[in-house]
Amino acid sequence: MQWIADNIGNIVIILLLILMVIGIIVKLVKDKRKGRSPCGCNCSHCAMSGACHYKGDSKN
Repeated sequence: MQWIADNIGNIVIILLLILMVIGIIVKLVKDKRKGRSPCGCNCSHCAMSGACHYKGDSKN
């Protein structure tokens, strides 16, 4: 119990970071299921649109 008391600050910060990572992963999964892209999906104005989104079966 003394170890926990000595490191409570570190434990709280680590738990907050874990919760943030879990939240980001959940959001990415939900966006993927809705068909959204993590890059923002404004590919008409993106110079790399041909490199990150493939249409059809052929991948360049």
